[in-house]
Amino acid sequence: MPTPKDFNDRMLSLGLARVAEQAAIASADLIGRGDEKAADQAAVNAMREELNKLDISGVVVIGEGERDEAPMLYIGEEVGQGGPGVDIALDPLEGTTLTAKDMPNALTVIAMGPRGSMLHAPDVYMDKLAIGPGYPVDVVSLDMSPSERVFALAKAKACLPQDITCCILERPRHEAMIAEVRSTGAGIRLITDGDVAGVMHCAEPVLTGIDMYMGSGGAPEGVLAAAALKCMGGQMWGRLLFRNDDEKGRAAKAGITDLDKIYARDELVTDHVIFAATGVTNGSVVSGIKRSPGWIETETILMRSKTGSVRRMQYRNPFHHDI
Repeated sequence: MPTPKDFNDRMLSLGLARVAEQAAIASADLIGRGDEKAADQAAVNAMREELNKLDISGVVVIGEGERDEAPMLYIGEEVGQGGPGVDIALDPLEGTTLTAKDMPNALTVIAMGPRGSMLHAPDVYMDKLAIGPGYPVDVVSLDMSPSERVFALAKAKACLPQDITCCILERPRHEAMIAEVRSTGAGIRLITDGDVAGVMHCAEPVLTGIDMYMGSGGAPEGVLAAAALKCMGGQMWGRLLFRNDDEKGRAAKAGITDLDKIYARDELVTDHVIFAATGVTNGSVVSGIKRSPGWIETETILMRSKTGSVRRMQYRNPFHHDI
């Protein structure tokens, strides 16, 4: 029999799916309404309330920000009714702008693992690189130039560079990278927000058409993306980027001493985890929230790295009842 200290990923996974679902449902009324903060707050409130119903002694290691910046689901906040000690990484609404503008790929995202299983990433940028499953180890690397990555992946895939599609966050800082990738003949899918979904796209290239993700984005989202890839399969690397001494201080506070370290996927997430994401707006990974008179329907992807299982769940409920 498991002891209270055991992380029973199988039993906790359905509870985790419910946490993601409730956050998505809470933000449903704010899709396309132009209010990012209200959409995010609704998701935060619902996710926190649902987390506190679980039989866990949880600590938020990737959350809404430092304690002095975020009143709820801040880094270090303890959640749950008591039980096994777990690390929690979450983004109650990944794509607040996407939700406010009713654009694709807004998700509610949460991952859970045993205590100490996830990198306590400071709120700084991270240079990220990800590919899907089925390739030799380290076929591409963060030390390669963008064009070298395209050529190396094309060789490993036994295809032309023109057959490779990369996903990159559309930002001024990526203009040189975008130009270099396009010079190889490869295609690029530019995304405006939501790089957890961007990395997840690599794991299902047949479904999404994406072979590789590259570019810099939030480090906390990098840990969440690594948790997803640990479940789905695929390789990922991340290197923290620091713009000033204040950001280096955040890393020191998080216990990070090697500021130049390149983290592989299994260094970002060191133990088995469970991961759930519910679609808020329609996306390539999961469908968005659907409404019909008296009903609301969500789709959630629920994954366990221990078994490699991927479960897709439709949840249909009368929205005027207590759900």
